[in-house]
Amino acid sequence: MTATFMHPRILQLGGGAIDTIGDTLAKTGVRHPLIVTDPEMARLPAFERLTGALDAAGVSYGTFTGVVPDPTTTAVDAGVAAYRDGGHDGMIGFGGGSSLDTAKAIGILLGGGGQMRDWKVPAAPDVEVPPLIAVPTTAGTGSEVTKVTVITDVETDEKMLIMGLSAVPAAAIVDYTLTLGKPFRLTADTGLDSLTHGIEAYVSRKANPHTDTFALSAMRVISANIRRACFHGDDHDAREAMMLGAMHGGMAFANASVCLVHGMSRPIGAFFHVPHGMSNAMLLPEITAFSVEAAPERYATCARTMGVTAPDSDDATACDDLIAALRQLNRDLEVPTPKSYGIDPERYQAVKETMAEQALASGSPGNNPRQPSKAEIMDLYDRVWA
Repeated sequence: MTATFMHPRILQLGGGAIDTIGDTLAKTGVRHPLIVTDPEMARLPAFERLTGALDAAGVSYGTFTGVVPDPTTTAVDAGVAAYRDGGHDGMIGFGGGSSLDTAKAIGILLGGGGQMRDWKVPAAPDVEVPPLIAVPTTAGTGSEVTKVTVITDVETDEKMLIMGLSAVPAAAIVDYTLTLGKPFRLTADTGLDSLTHGIEAYVSRKANPHTDTFALSAMRVISANIRRACFHGDDHDAREAMMLGAMHGGMAFANASVCLVHGMSRPIGAFFHVPHGMSNAMLLPEITAFSVEAAPERYATCARTMGVTAPDSDDATACDDLIAALRQLNRDLEVPTPKSYGIDPERYQAVKETMAEQALASGSPGNNPRQPSKAEIMDLYDRVWA
């Protein structure tokens, strides 16, 4: 069995790593970067830490603050214009997954041209792009170490999955102190996203021994620390653990792919603007219950790794315990259903078939242990409604 593993050339890890960004830029040959971030992040102390480190290193930079949640083709096009107008030679993606994904997409258009929809799966962008230094400020998407970006096409409302070497950052600076004090909801949603990455990478049909190592680490670390990080936002140990788990989850799914949860989650985010991690969490228990029969040994290992079943439990018991634990975790972290989130039921039913078609078109359900039909996906959307 062979496996291809993609990740950044440079990984700078640990508390205070942001202070080394000048050295990282020098190693990647970037002298005049464009910072890609959102307007709220640009007002926070974490942003001052970044710009202070750049100033101390004597780095000239520009700032693009046009990132939006669930990044859109409109925002990406504006970022491309800002990059060209500023004469930049690289980027710093600074913020959550939306900022990192936007920066990746900007780079793909700069290197490959065309429109963003030209690069969605099954296309694979492997063109030369400007160096990107990814600096996550949430423990969630793992985008800093992945070959993935997700961009919403404003003309079709499709949340497009784009995967290829061009989306892999040149470097990642993973500094958990940038996540200290982040609010409960953001911590929960991003942490549940990371947990989903670990589980789906482990049960994926594309899993291999290399990705299994990172997937199991992500599940183990996140399950042990997510509640503490959510309810005690300044707990350094919990925050550091969650950052490690998010990175390992990203490395796992970027090289083993995600499955049905992510396939069904993206359309919910595109049509109803539900945060990505939250929409994953809405789906995770029910999709797990649907899928366990096709890979009971794998799901049982997930349960044992997460510590939600007895070490000597049989596979069937472990799978039942896993589903129960995921439902309890959603209750503990106050994850809403689509209904309680406030999604209009008539609109949900009206676009349900389109959501199922988009989920299948993304390719992610094809990695799932149990292969779903369009009708089964539509039924699952109904089952998670409330």
